[in-house]
This record gives sequence, C-alpha cells and structure tokens, in this order.
Amino acid sequence: MDKQATIIVTGAAGFIGSCLVSYLNEKGHENLLLVDEFDDETKELNLLHKKYTARIERENLFEWLQVEKPSVSFVFHLGARTDTTEFNYAIHQHLNVEYSQKIWNYCTINNVPLVYASSAATYGNGAFGYDDDHSIIEKLKPLNPYGESKNNFDKWLLHQEDHPPGWVGLKFFNVYGPNEYHKERMASVIFHSYNQVQKDGVVKLFKSHKEGFTDGEQLRDFIYVKDIVKVCYWLMEEQYHVPSAIYNLGTGKARSFNDLVKATYAAIEKEPAIEYIDMPEDIRETYQYFTEATMGKLLKAGYAEPFYTLEAGVKDYVKHYLMARRYY
Repeated sequence: MDKQATIIVTGAAGFIGSCLVSYLNEKGHENLLLVDEFDDETKELNLLHKKYTARIERENLFEWLQVEKPSVSFVFHLGARTDTTEFNYAIHQHLNVEYSQKIWNYCTINNVPLVYASSAATYGNGAFGYDDDHSIIEKLKPLNPYGESKNNFDKWLLHQEDHPPGWVGLKFFNVYGPNEYHKERMASVIFHSYNQVQKDGVVKLFKSHKEGFTDGEQLRDFIYVKDIVKVCYWLMEEQYHVPSAIYNLGTGKARSFNDLVKATYAAIEKEPAIEYIDMPEDIRETYQYFTEATMGKLLKAGYAEPFYTLEAGVKDYVKHYLMARRYY
C-alpha cells in the first residue's frame, strides 16, 4: 500500500489501537488520522513518540470528515467501550453499535476498506462453541452488555446490502501486552499478576465456582497484542485477496490462568506463589470458564505467520515492557 495513503485508526490512544499505530509507523506509515477521546493523561503516554497527521476527538470525527474530505485509503475501527462491568447498555449502544454503524456507512459511501474489532465476548458461555461461522451469530447469547453490543453490530452488518469494498471483523480473544497501563481493573491478568508480585510477592487468582474446573484452571485463549497488530496489518496489505467476513483472532490454544501466572513468574525469574480468592459477586454469573478460538477460517484466508506461545509472549511483555515501564 502507498505509504502516503491516509489511514484512520479509531481507539488510537487505547491499548490495541496505540500498538497498531506503533506497528504502522514501523512499516513506514505516518499519514495517520488518530481518533479517540484524548482526555486521559495515562492514555496520552501510549501516543508518545508516535508519528501521525492529526488527532480527532471521537465525537467530532464525522463532522470533521464531512468538512475536510480527506482521501482515506483504509480504516481500522478499534475504538469501543470495552468495560465488561459497565451494565448501562445505552453507553454500549451508542459507542459500540451506532458509532460502528456510522463507520460502516462512511466506508461504504466512500469506498474505503474496513477492519473492525468484534470480540470473543459475543460467544457468551460457549454453548454454541467458538466457531466463527456466520450461521451461529444470530443464536449467540453474550453474558454482558459489552458482548451483546458487539454481537448486535455483527448481526446488523450481516444484513446490510451495501458494504465497504472489503471488510473484516475480528473477534479478539484475551489480548495482553504493552500499553494497557490505563485500563485499571480491565487490564490483563498478566499486568495485574506482575504488579501483585512486585507489591506482595504473591498473585491472587479467582477460585473456581463451577464444577469441573479446579482453582486457577479456568481456560482462556490468550493472544499477544503483537500478533493482533500483525494480523491487522496483513489484512490491509492483502485486502483484495481476503474474503470479507468475521474472523476469530486468538491463538487457537486455550491455556489456564495458572499457566499464565507461572509464565509471569518465570519471566521475573521467581518461584510461583499463588493464592486463590473468591470471585466478585458482580461477575460470578457471567464469567467465562473456557474460550478457545477456532482459527481455520483465518488460516484458510491465507494467514500463515506463527503466533507467540503464552510463555514467549509473556516473557517479551514482562521483560521488555513491564519491568522497564516501557510503551510499545
């Protein structure tokens, strides 16, 4: 793709968005329009030393596009309200559904290819499995308003007759990595584990409240953010060859929280010390005990790069970012 082409990144000051901006810079793309709410000082550090053309407040984007009429070649729509403990659906409806519909319509009218973030939260308790087949999307029952909003947008777009020239939705599984310092409670377990080791020397994990799962053996498909941005970039490069569809994006291999914490301790070169605590009441009923992406669809579309193993990803994150307090 032309390095002078304008690329829009929404959620650009956030965790995944800022990592994507960094990766685009590494690949020589600096003509970037960054979209977000730029009112958080901790998120501001995610954009330090990044190269871009302009920053646009999220709620001003469509008016700005109408006035400025930039020549946009690609849109990465990663911005969303991602808090799974936010139960006011109206917030999710505005930011995750209606705003995404506006992005879709802009890309459709202006003939701009689109990659947007969906979520593994759409799968709910996994009753219908974790297959990214479009035929199950109508049946899915997410466990919280965030997942519901993501699934509602997925359902909406599959009914649209008009669409961008190429589009891909990515169901992100459990993403971890640098630039999540601002996420507080919603940051990855690795981030919290590292901080607990530094503060108390012991990591606290939730007890299991479900038969068949022992404490700490709840399973997740953990994926390193560096793999996420590589896939996003590949989709832009291969936009004319990848079928428009909703794809899973995990590693395809579920691992336990115990494994994750042990990998964190190994990166710090300390012996593991784990304490199991009761799960908070507000998430107990909606907690996912197992997620694992089926990855055949993306592989069939042509993606052939290997993913970081949990141990390799955690080691890179802890040693090069958390211990050094560095940003990507």
